[in-house]
Order: sequence, then structure tokens, then C-alpha cells
Amino acid sequence: MASLISFVVLIGYSLMQTVNVLEAATGLVELVCSVAVVPVVAALHWVHSAPGLAVIRGRILVYTLSLQALITFVPFVVYGWRWGGMGGFLAASVLHTVHGVLGRVLFALVVLGIVGLSAAQQLGPVNVVYMGVSTLLTGLVLFALARLAALATAIHGTREELARMAVARERLRFARDLHDLLGYSLSSIALKNELIQRIVLKNPELARREVEEVLVITRQALADVREVARGYRDLSLLVEVESACSVLRAAGIKVTSDVSVTGLPSGANTLLATVLREGLTNILRHSQPGTCVIATRTDQEAGTVELRLVNDGADVEGVVSPGRASAGTGLGNLTARVGAVGGRLNIRRGPADVFELVARVPLATEAYASVTRPAEARQPVAL
Repeated sequence: MASLISFVVLIGYSLMQTVNVLEAATGLVELVCSVAVVPVVAALHWVHSAPGLAVIRGRILVYTLSLQALITFVPFVVYGWRWGGMGGFLAASVLHTVHGVLGRVLFALVVLGIVGLSAAQQLGPVNVVYMGVSTLLTGLVLFALARLAALATAIHGTREELARMAVARERLRFARDLHDLLGYSLSSIALKNELIQRIVLKNPELARREVEEVLVITRQALADVREVARGYRDLSLLVEVESACSVLRAAGIKVTSDVSVTGLPSGANTLLATVLREGLTNILRHSQPGTCVIATRTDQEAGTVELRLVNDGADVEGVVSPGRASAGTGLGNLTARVGAVGGRLNIRRGPADVFELVARVPLATEAYASVTRPAEARQPVAL
């Protein structure tokens, strides 16, 4: 719409100028000039101001601006003051194409040139002032409208780019949450099914209990998928610790748990639970641990809470680290999540095959305001 308005105003000024010179035309040559030159001046101004012609304009600017100056002032000198209205087009073109102080100086010179030529043609003081003011206002109006059109085009393009970025971020969020939430669940299901396969004939009762746990994990995985699609997910660190201990013990891993945190912000609770899930997925995929330690520590003075996950039996070549993880997956993804709230995720390989993951996040609720959404009540999930 802004481009259309700018174009309509340009055509209107061109028609006004055409009427002025046609009224004063005294011969065939002047009549032909009035019909031909004014559209050329308008076209040159459009070349100098249209946002889509920037590349072409940069190559031919010297020639087009010189041509516009020539056909602005020559008819004015030859045929009289009625041709002076074309000075406004030239003034606007100068503002569009010549930036900085030089552009303002040239703009002033165009206006003063029209005033000087008007005075040289012995126009009265009022008419001389009118010519100067008319050139000044016409130049500013045409420049402002063209800039408005360019800004509107830029804003429209920016809006489209922001929409594309929002879609990309949402896709990344969905892929990230799907990986973080389901990776652990699917690893747990696979591990428990392997255990069931081994014990189903020897210990049917234990196998039956493991099947029940697999059913619970499967239902929870289904709930996770639905909640990821709705764009939110609240987790409980204590619940995830309990589930993690169950899975690790089922795999024959000795677990030591020292988790005693209460009153955590919902964002911190969810983030640390997510870190625990990904850390355990990393252990199950890339390690053969005999022992695992899950511990937390709250530092009220620093305003942080820390989750520490330590295991032995780490595969040095296979363990995923933030530096090696691909974008949006694994511990590299968790590093970005923790960093987004002002926290820090560290990994360390200790003596022999010990692997340690430490996540430290703030306790302040406001740290999570921009990265979390309030959770809604969960709906019962049935298979």
C-alpha cells in the first residue's frame, strides 16, 4: 500500500508539472518537450527511489542522476520558470541516492539553483520564494513517501523472516523435547524388555512386575509425546530419580541416591529432571557401569541448585559430550538449555573410566520466565 501511495503521488506531481508546461508551451518543440521530458523525469526519479532497483541503480547512478539534472535545469533555462517544478523530483532523487552530508549539501544546492534561476528570470520576490519552497516541499514529500514504501517493504520482509525463524525454533524445540523426553523412556523400555527376556522362564513373578513397569513407562512416553505437541512439559526431579533408580537397578547397576531438594521453582525442577533423563540415556547407551551416584546440593548463598551424576564403566570414545554432540541433541542440547537460564553444565572424566556430569542452575523463578510455560493439568492417559 505504501508503494502504491508513493507511485500515485509521483504520478500526480508529474501530471501537475505537465499541465504547467503545456499551458505555457509556445511552439512545437516546447510542446514535444513538455510531453516527453516530464515522464522521463518521473521515470528517473522512480529508478532512484524504488527499493527493488538498488542493484541496477548502483551501476548506472552517475549517468541517471546526471541526466535528470540536465533535463531539469536546461528546459528551465530555455523555456522559463514553469519548468522549475521538476526541481523537486531532482531534489528527492539526490536525497535517495547520495547519503550523508554530501546528499544534504546537494539537496540544498538544487533548491538554491531553482531559486537562483527564478531570480535570474526576473520573477517577483514572492514567486522566487514560491519556487524555492515548492522545490523544497516537493523533494521532501517524494523522498518521505519513497522511504515509507521502502520501510514498509523491509518490515514486511522482516515479518516473514521472523515467521520463518519462529517455525524453525518450534521445530527445533519439538525435536529437542522429543529427543530428551523419549530417549530415556525408549532406552528404559528396551533395557527392561531385555531383562524380561532373560528371566521370563526362570522367575515369572519378577518378569510380570517388570512388564508392569514397562507398561507404566510406555504410558508415560505416550503422555510425553502429547504434552510436547502442546508445547509444555513439567517434570519432577524426585519422580525422575525414583524412576532412574528402578531402571538402573534392573540393569544390575548399584545406585547411590542423595537427592533432597524441596521448594524448587517449576522451571528448575523440570530442567534438572531433563538433565537427569539425558544423563541416564547417555549412561545406558555409552557405558557399562557397575555403580552410579545421583546427588543434589543447594547453595542458598549463591542462589543455585546442583545435580551431579557420576558413573564408572564409561566408554571414553563413545560417551557423548557437549563439544561433540550435534546441535539440538544429547548433552550439547542440554548445555544450551542450562545456559539459557544462566546456569552451567559441566562434564568431567575422572580417573580410569569414571564419568561425571554436573548441572548447576539458578533458584530464582524469574530466570525461567522466558524459557518455560505454565503447565496445565494432566489428563489421564490410557493405551
